[in-house]
Amino acid sequence: MTEQLKLKKATYNLYTFFISKMIGSLGGSVYSFGLSMYILSLTGSSLSFATVIVLSFLPRIILSPVAGVLGDRLPRKWLVLGGQAGVILTISTLLLYTHEFGLSLPAIYITTFFNGIFLTFSSVSFSASIANMVDEARLQRAMSFNQLSFSISGIAGPILGGVLFGFVSMEMFLMIFIGAAIITLTLESTMNFTLYKKERTTTEESPKESMLESLKSGFRYVNKKPIIKAILWTALWLNLFFTAINVGGDFILLTILHLDPKLIGLTEAGAAVGVFVTSIYFASRSNVKFPLLIVKRSTFAMSVVVIAAALPLIIQFSTMMNFIYYFIIMLFFGSLGVITNTPIGVIMQTSIDEEYRGRVFGIIEMMATAAMPIGTLGFGILYDIIPAQYILLFSGTVLIAIVLILLRRSIIEMAHPELKAERVEVEAVPE
Repeated sequence: MTEQLKLKKATYNLYTFFISKMIGSLGGSVYSFGLSMYILSLTGSSLSFATVIVLSFLPRIILSPVAGVLGDRLPRKWLVLGGQAGVILTISTLLLYTHEFGLSLPAIYITTFFNGIFLTFSSVSFSASIANMVDEARLQRAMSFNQLSFSISGIAGPILGGVLFGFVSMEMFLMIFIGAAIITLTLESTMNFTLYKKERTTTEESPKESMLESLKSGFRYVNKKPIIKAILWTALWLNLFFTAINVGGDFILLTILHLDPKLIGLTEAGAAVGVFVTSIYFASRSNVKFPLLIVKRSTFAMSVVVIAAALPLIIQFSTMMNFIYYFIIMLFFGSLGVITNTPIGVIMQTSIDEEYRGRVFGIIEMMATAAMPIGTLGFGILYDIIPAQYILLFSGTVLIAIVLILLRRSIIEMAHPELKAERVEVEAVPE
């Protein structure tokens, strides 16, 4: 295949990837909104809603490493399409059950669990395949498109779901999700998942290796890669401590500052706006020169923003000032999240050997996902017993320390040796 033809196919992959992700995410967002409203209106219990969230996270925590191992052994396109087909089958079964017997909580719980299983295999395999689908020069654009698709669905999904809820049955929400999943499956089936696949760089792993040994070798690989390990642990702690904002945001705005729920909704939209604008910016520019340095600066800035979120709890503002201040805070969070995640995605896609990429992404998925429920539960308890401003100040300070330790100068210069060369040249210049 000529290079020109490969670039043409990579362009097709890039835009098909964006469209399929956007449609799939939008369908999932509408479905999730309708399901959450249905559960809350049916039971009036936050515990029932929390159970659904736990059941959606659980398969990702348990099975992500297994999905990564299979992603390194089997064609990843099979796993992506198989996972997507499993989602369609699961929701279609729920639709049939609902039509015959009516929707029930046990049916929702079972469906959510199996849906989480199929989505885990599809998500991990797709993430590990991005570097094989587009040329390296446009990897940043691909990662930005991924963020942009979630931003669009995050804004449009609840709006569309809110319009539909109360006017259509839950069966319609299920059909919308199934329709979006079928379109996503069809588009993904036309993509070339091995366009830029590289040959194996090592012969260390035996094809007869057991599942457990293969999983262990993935952890050993991460442990031997200081840059990847630093990013992995940084992401874990960020996901854990940033839940201080995710959990405490609405609690602070509604319970402590007594903002109107409509203003709270607009405040939360600030994050989506930040993601949207910044994703477009990254998608339109060339790859950043020093991605890990950008990650360090953006995560440091996000840590400072966590501390800044405590200011209205220390100094009294007017209601409108509180709204404006927290809208800006959420806008920064959305923007800085993209500035952090996009370069991390590029680094991981380019620095992980092909034969280990599935396992590493499985490990990342497991650790990142596990941090969320732990942080949610931990901060949910803390906000009931400790003043919110102290939690935010402590979390932001700890995050700054984590960034400075895990992304220290030696790690940055290991990732970007030219920075070290520039520093040595500057130090060598006589005064």
